[in-house]
Amino acid sequence: MGVEDLGTDAEGSPKTPAPAKRESFFHRLYVGTGAFDVIGKRRRWYIFFGALVLVCIASMGIKGFNFGIDFEGGTQIQLPAKGSHGQITEDGAKAAFEKALGRPATEAQKVGTGAASTIQIRSETLDPADVFKLKQELFTELGPIGSNGQPSVQAISDSAVSASWGGEISQKAIIALLVFLVAVTIFLAVYFDLRMAAAALISLLHDIVVTAGIYSLIGFEVTPATVIGLLTILGFSLYDTVVVFDKVRENSRGLLGLTRRTFGEAANLALNQTLMRSINTAVIALLPILGLLIVGYVLLGSGTLQDLALVQLTGTLVGVLSSIALATPLLVDFKMRDPKFRQQADRVRARRASQARKAADRAQDDEFDANDDESLDAELRKEKAYAAAASVPVRHQKANRGRPSGKPSSKRKR
Repeated sequence: MGVEDLGTDAEGSPKTPAPAKRESFFHRLYVGTGAFDVIGKRRRWYIFFGALVLVCIASMGIKGFNFGIDFEGGTQIQLPAKGSHGQITEDGAKAAFEKALGRPATEAQKVGTGAASTIQIRSETLDPADVFKLKQELFTELGPIGSNGQPSVQAISDSAVSASWGGEISQKAIIALLVFLVAVTIFLAVYFDLRMAAAALISLLHDIVVTAGIYSLIGFEVTPATVIGLLTILGFSLYDTVVVFDKVRENSRGLLGLTRRTFGEAANLALNQTLMRSINTAVIALLPILGLLIVGYVLLGSGTLQDLALVQLTGTLVGVLSSIALATPLLVDFKMRDPKFRQQADRVRARRASQARKAADRAQDDEFDANDDESLDAELRKEKAYAAAASVPVRHQKANRGRPSGKPSSKRKR
């Protein structure tokens, strides 16, 4: 291939090529040309994920979880948020509880909005006498207004929650999780291979541990809705991982017989090609989750919808990050344990080293040719200078031939 003729400028000098325009971050992100080296920097990602998992495990072991009443058991008192003295607040309900029983309530929160809003008080299990005493104190201090528009003690309801119910939910959730993991392993092993199945399972376990650890660190309340929501995020994380792995398989088809790129480079290209899709999928998935969270918290108050949306929001963000920066790098390391892929990588490096040597030799030859041209030009300039210097005495000698040395000729006028 010849060198492109760029022409000359106004002074006759050859034009220099214009510097290549630097592509923006968003352009590289959109076109997916492999500009983001995720695989090459996978050790940094391993350190990040490892530190995150250690922090989460330490928090779960030291701090524990903030289990809701469904897991701990206890008594729940519910009354309208509107009283004879105005709106009933959580602090007012806690003060009435402590005044009636001489000990603070476990939790008091407002649920719902407008006329349908209520105050929920949770505490340890109370006997019937304490429940009756508490209702009387709440009626006296707060005067909750019932459906008839008048203060009524019947507007205050109570319910006892057994801790065994939350335990049963947890047990069934663990069984469902194990069945899910076994089914996923079989599917990935058949559809892809065992290495991809192992990388996907490690990524899924990471999502579970980190999501649970975030709940422990921040102190979010763990309810049965939280457990159910935790199971739903695994499907999203698995979906994103399968999309990336499918592109990796497409890019690496017939790779062992080629020397264009290594398996790690093919996997990194697949990540870049699916990165925008993963981001778009995550954004689309987060929009309804945010809507669910807003409806559950702002409009209806703290409840099942909020608990469900909160764990899905946390798990979706963690799942997207792990499918990009953890699952695929693990797959590359698993694949590179195979001698066939290591030998193919060696052939790629040898081919590139040979091309680099040839390029260096061509550059050196071009430099020698340029030096020879410069030497030849210098010699020609010298010869021209010598010829110009020698031509002056010869003409002078011809002009003074036949005349005495030192006596110039003169013509007499007649």
